[in-house]
Parts: sequence; structure tokens; C-alpha cells
Amino acid sequence: MAKDVEVGVAGSLTMIVLFTSVAFLLRSFYKRYTRLQARGENEDRD
Repeated sequence: MAKDVEVGVAGSLTMIVLFTSVAFLLRSFYKRYTRLQARGENEDRD
């Protein structure tokens, strides 16, 4: 019943774009989170 499906170049490019965009978003959220953590620690010291 299962058929082999050829993904091809379009599928490969789509997966590359998806993985790079997810990696970029995770990196930006992590940088924002660390900035907020550092700001919170600085306010506690004052």
C-alpha cells in the first residue's frame, strides 16, 4: 500500500529553509532571554 515518494530538490530546499529559520528563531529568543535574565540580576544588586 505504501508508495515511494520522490521528494526532489524542492523538498530538500524547503527543509533547509525551515531548519535554518527555526535555528535563527531559537537563537534570537535565547539571546533575548539571556538579556532579560542579565537585566533582572542587575536590578537585584542595586
